[in-house]
Amino acid sequence: MAKKQEEAVCELCGREVQSLSRHHLIPREEGGRYGATAELCQPCHSTIHLTFTNRDLATEYNTIPALQRAEPLQKYLKWVRGKRIQRIANRRGKRR
Repeated sequence: MAKKQEEAVCELCGREVQSLSRHHLIPREEGGRYGATAELCQPCHSTIHLTFTNRDLATEYNTIPALQRAEPLQKYLKWVRGKRIQRIANRRGKRR
């Protein structure tokens, strides 16, 4: 009998997913190389880095509760919590 693959839980959106990625709560470029990290699903991780600069992440959004309360993420978090998506396209590009 085949074993069901264990799913992990994203610390930001709370969804059960197949894999997580490590997010430095203070970006490495801002001095957080050895600091606290959080385990996030790929869609949440990509969205955070698309939404905020590394400076913003280091100074204002350096905890999971701060990210969960962040106004720019509210629409996304409401949307993603009901989805079964595992990956989204990495849309990183020029910031406007």
